[in-house]
Amino acid sequence: MSKKTKQLLVEGNDDFHTIMALSQKFKINENFDIVDCKGIDTLFAELPVRLRQPGIDTLAIIVDADTEINNRWSTIKSIFFKSGIVIPDEINAGGLIVKSEDITIGVWIMPNNKLNGMLEDFISFLIPKEDELLPIAQQTLETIESRTLNKYITSHKSKALIHSWLAWQESPGTPMGQAITKKFLTTDEATCQKLMGWLQTVFQ
Repeated sequence: MSKKTKQLLVEGNDDFHTIMALSQKFKINENFDIVDCKGIDTLFAELPVRLRQPGIDTLAIIVDADTEINNRWSTIKSIFFKSGIVIPDEINAGGLIVKSEDITIGVWIMPNNKLNGMLEDFISFLIPKEDELLPIAQQTLETIESRTLNKYITSHKSKALIHSWLAWQESPGTPMGQAITKKFLTTDEATCQKLMGWLQTVFQ
């Protein structure tokens, strides 16, 4: 268990390093721990435990919507409800922040609280608009799929796209977090600004 009173739970290593890189870029107050839960099932299992952890005053999560954002939100609402915390029926585009006397709760569902998808879909928003490699990467995947040569499942197409694009950068295969630090990706994009605004408000 983290010993800090403010905690952010994320699904995995890529999420950890992406949020770490963005936090450093935006100079977010380092008053919270980012906890790599090593999978969504573990994150959901740990959430009620950490809600009961003595001294916790802020607990936020960043999770992927995956293929059905409404199902993901229902699961999150149920976990909080069983812990005595009622959250709204819907999450708005700016993420969820619920404050009570005892604890502040935050939820962000990748990529933007509205669409199905995952971290890689969020990262795709950060590719500069003038980039000329992304259309080629997209066309390459379409060609592979038209010939049924793809080994990835449809829901993981964004992973294939982002990692193909990253493989063609100055430092091939750069992880997503480092791609932010190396400025392969822009952080001026609107969804990124919303995420960082949410994070800063949750952990202010």
